[in-house]
Amino acid sequence: MVPNPYYGFSQYEQSNLDNVVKITNLPSRCTVTIYTTSGVYVTRLQKDDVNRNFINWDLQNDKNVPIASGIYIFHVKADGIGEKVLKWFGVVRPTDLNNF
Repeated sequence: MVPNPYYGFSQYEQSNLDNVVKITNLPSRCTVTIYTTSGVYVTRLQKDDVNRNFINWDLQNDKNVPIASGIYIFHVKADGIGEKVLKWFGVVRPTDLNNF
């Protein structure tokens, strides 16, 4: 996960409305499932691209609702390779529409 910790900004964001982090060093095909520390399901991301070793996450859940600041658990599963659990901390900035 880069950046980790995320403090409301990353170099991958193109505008003030973007929230983007990258999950890096992934195999060609895998599934990344994200949970809160209390075990509540947040979202699932699929990677099926042999040309890139990362996927982007827009810091939203499955319902396109922005996540809250906090610690999240990432479960990476790749068939035939194995599984890995990662922790990530993010402070999400509120959207400031007055600066546009």
